[in-house]
Amino acid sequence: MAEVTLYTTVFCPFCVRAKRLLDRKGVAYEEFDVSGDGDLRAKMLAESGRRTVPQIFIDGISIGGFDELQALEDRGELDSLLGL
Repeated sequence: MAEVTLYTTVFCPFCVRAKRLLDRKGVAYEEFDVSGDGDLRAKMLAESGRRTVPQIFIDGISIGGFDELQALEDRGELDSLLGL
């Protein structure tokens, strides 16, 4: 199974949706809450090139946010990326 990392904040509805989708698939993920953590947010920006959350990485590759995650699911490509 792929290694999945999410950068999130507490009150982000798109973060909740991303986690819900991954949970439904039974995928474990490592979550980093960037709320109020400038250093962690800077790391997220450096790794993804984006300031918004969630930022989702599959096997170290930035796939973007929830919209991109859902698009992969809709196209039937997410399972193979996740190693399911």
